[in-house]
Amino acid sequence: MSDKLTSIVRTIVPGAWATLVAWLVGLGLPDVVTGWLSGLGGRVTELVALVVVYVFVRWVEPRVPSWLAALLLGSSKAPTYNQLTVSAADVASVLDTLAAYGKSAEQQAALLRRGT
Repeated sequence: MSDKLTSIVRTIVPGAWATLVAWLVGLGLPDVVTGWLSGLGGRVTELVALVVVYVFVRWVEPRVPSWLAALLLGSSKAPTYNQLTVSAADVASVLDTLAAYGKSAEQQAALLRRGT
């Protein structure tokens, strides 16, 4: 599996687990809580579940067998990313060039995209 696909899977699978947890929690929430939230109950529950599940899964990942990490995250292999190195001189050069042009922020962004 490519690193890009691995990163996507490792984002989606914990989200699916969080959805399941939120659904299970929602089954047991009393009407007082869901009524008080006026329809936001599910959204808030899902957000909290996503945060809790993702933090828990990432914390437990190095502590469990690889098969369990794969079950929780979709892959036991973390993606690798190329290291981007930008020197201070490169940044200063770009800033000097932009200042010399005296362009607006939008024009400066366009220049950066073009590579001039």
